Amino acid sequence: MLNTATKSEAPGTEQELTDGFHLVIDALKLNGINTIYNVPGIPITDLGRMAQAEGIRVISFRHEQNAGYAAGIAGYLTKKPGVCLTVSAPGFLNGLTALAHATTNCYPMILISGSSEREIVDLQQGDYEEMDQLAIAKPLCKAAYRVLHAQDIGIGLARAIRAAVSGRPGGVYLDLPAKLFGQVMNADAGQKSLVKVIDAAPAQIPSPASIKRALDVLKSAKRPLIILGKGAAYAQADEEIKSFVEKSGVPFLPMSMAKGLLPDTHPQCAGAARSTVLKESDVVLLIGARLNWLLSHGKGKSWGEAPKKFIQVDIEPREMDSNVEIVAPVVGDIGSVVSAFNQAISTGWTAPPAEWTKAIVSKRDENVAKMAPKLMNNKSPMDYHGALGVLKNVIKDHPEAILVNEGANTLDLARGVIDMYRPRKRLDVGTWGVMGIGMGQAIAAALETGHPVLAVEGDSAFGFSGMEVETICRYNLPICVVIFNNDGIYRGTDVNSVNADPATTVFVKGARYDKMMEAFGGVGVNATSPDELKRAVNEAMASGKPTLINAVIDPAAGSESGRIGNLNPQSVLQKKK
Repeated sequence: MLNTATKSEAPGTEQELTDGFHLVIDALKLNGINTIYNVPGIPITDLGRMAQAEGIRVISFRHEQNAGYAAGIAGYLTKKPGVCLTVSAPGFLNGLTALAHATTNCYPMILISGSSEREIVDLQQGDYEEMDQLAIAKPLCKAAYRVLHAQDIGIGLARAIRAAVSGRPGGVYLDLPAKLFGQVMNADAGQKSLVKVIDAAPAQIPSPASIKRALDVLKSAKRPLIILGKGAAYAQADEEIKSFVEKSGVPFLPMSMAKGLLPDTHPQCAGAARSTVLKESDVVLLIGARLNWLLSHGKGKSWGEAPKKFIQVDIEPREMDSNVEIVAPVVGDIGSVVSAFNQAISTGWTAPPAEWTKAIVSKRDENVAKMAPKLMNNKSPMDYHGALGVLKNVIKDHPEAILVNEGANTLDLARGVIDMYRPRKRLDVGTWGVMGIGMGQAIAAALETGHPVLAVEGDSAFGFSGMEVETICRYNLPICVVIFNNDGIYRGTDVNSVNADPATTVFVKGARYDKMMEAFGGVGVNATSPDELKRAVNEAMASGKPTLINAVIDPAAGSESGRIGNLNPQSVLQKKK
C-alpha cells in the first residue's frame, strides 16, 4: 500500500499525495528489500525512521564502513542486494570503501547516500557537506545513478537492483539529493511510477560447444583438479555442484569462502594437500574462482613445473585469459553450467587415475596427522594452533554456526585448520584481503540467517570495527567474538630503540578487550589457555548471548605479514651505524 497524505486543493476537494521519503520506502518494499544497514544523520535521519515505522528492519551502526560491509555480505548470503544508507560526503566516503569491496568480491550491494543540492554543488558554492558524490563513486562500483525527481525514484531503484544482481554481481551507488525527499506528487501517479523488478538475474545458458570442450579437456587429464571459488558458493547451486564433483571423481580444492560447499572432510577434498595439487595437477577446472593473487595468478612457483591446462567457468567473458591462457572457457551462470556438466557426464565418464587420487589422499592424511598434535596443546599463554584446535571442534559440534574470520596470522592459520561442513558458513576478507570486515559481517550474518556467529579476529583486525560490539549488544545478537590478542600487529614483541615511543606494530600490553563487551551489557571473558577458551566459547554458543573472549596469545607467536610476507617490500640497505 502506497504511503499517502491528504491535502486540500480547493474547497470541497481533496487529493491524495505522497513524497520522496515514502516513494523510496515503497520502492524498497515492493522489491522485497526488508533490511537497511545505516548510520543516521542529515539528510537521511527521517528516511530511516519512516522505513522502520513501515516494517523495514533498519539496523544502525556506529560507522558507515561497517554498515557497508554488513550490506555487502548480506547480498552474498541472500542473492538480493544488501542496502547501506549513509549521510552525505564523509558518510558517503566511509561507505564507499565497502561498496568498492563489494564490487571487487562480486557481492550485490546498493549504497544509497543523501547528497547536497545539485545547483550548489555544480557551481561549487560551498553547500553543507558539498561533494559530487556520483562522479567519485563511478570508478569504484559496477554502476552509479542519481535521482532528481520523485517520479523517477521507482525507475532509479529498479535500475540499481538489476545492475547489482545481473551478470557478475557487484556494488551500485544511488545518489539521492536532500531536496528529493520532500518532493510531493499525486499518490496514484506515485504508485504507478514504482517498478517491481522482474527476473533481475536471468540465467545465462552456456553454449553446448563450450560444455563439450571443457569436459573433453577434463577427461584427458591424468591429474585433474577442481577449484571451487566463492562464486560457486554464491550461486546456491549446492546440490548440482556436489553431484558433479562426486560423479566426476575429481579431487577438489575449495577457496576459503567456498569451504563447506562439500564438507572439508569429504574424501575428495584436497584442502590439506593444497601445495601438492597446485604443483602437480595437469588440468584445472575453476568454478567461480579467479586466477588472481589468491591463486598466484595461475603461474609461478606455486604451480610447479608441470604444464597446466585451465578450464574456467565464469559469468563474465572478460575474466577469461586474464592471467594465463584458458583452453576451455565456459561462459554462463554457475547453476546452468554445472547442470549441463551433470547431464553430459551422466553416462560413460571415467574416473581420474587411481594413482593420482591415492597420492592426494596420502599427502592429505600425512599433513592432517602432522598438524594434529599442534592443535591439542594446552599452552598458557596460547599459541595460534592450540587456540584454533579448540575452535575447530566448536565448529564441528555446531556446523550450523557461521564463522567470520579476519586478521593476518589469525586468518591464514584458521583458513587451513578449521573445517567447514555446510555452504556459506565461512565469511572472511575475500579478494581484497581487507581489514575491518569482522563486526559488520558478523552482524549481517546473524540477522540474515538467524544462526549463531563465531567471529575469530586478530587484535589488529578487530580494531577497525571494534566499536560495533555496542551494536551487537543493542540488538542482542547471538555473536561470540574471539580476539586473538598477542599485543600487536603480527607480533607484540617489536622494540623501538630510538626513543620512548612504542614500536609501530605494538599495542598496549595485556589489553582486556573483554571489558569492552561488558561495558555494553554483554558477556566478557579473559581466556589464557585452550581449556579456558573451550569453556568460554561453548558457554557462549549455548547461551546465544553477545560475548567477547579475549584469547591471550603469546606475543611472540605469529609471523610478519602472515603467509603473504612476500607482498611486503623489504629494504635491502642496512642502516649505517
